[in-house]
Amino acid sequence: MVAMTGVHADPHQPGLVTTSVRIRWVDEDGNGHVNNAIYLNYLEEARDRVADNLFGPSAADFVIAHVGIDYLAEVTHLDQTVDVDCWVTGHGTSSVRTAEVIRKPDGTVAARAQTVLVPRAASGVGSRPLSGAEVQALVRAGSRANPA
Repeated sequence: MVAMTGVHADPHQPGLVTTSVRIRWVDEDGNGHVNNAIYLNYLEEARDRVADNLFGPSAADFVIAHVGIDYLAEVTHLDQTVDVDCWVTGHGTSSVRTAEVIRKPDGTVAARAQTVLVPRAASGVGSRPLSGAEVQALVRAGSRANPA
């Protein structure tokens, strides 16, 4: 489990969150830097806060359909914390796109990511369309619908 040290959300921009995550020694691999798979955990911390802010109870319905990461700088436990920014970049009829940035304490961007989330169908198999309330929350957050 990743240890969060703080979450900063602007109540006027519920689709934008910065989460501070404490780096644990165990996050490092044999090469002495944070393992690439752990970056996914860091990204998830901020992305989950965005979903919670926007969708409330239905946030638990959302799962990752796609994630792409560009690794730009190594992170080690000596950095102590990273800040993860996450914001909504758009939505479709059954998907939400987000962008995330992991920054080291000195401001260096360590990674950039793009994620597509989909809400699961009630059966647990496949996705479902976004509800009217979810679309309204996304539009209030500044999300734009994908062109058809």
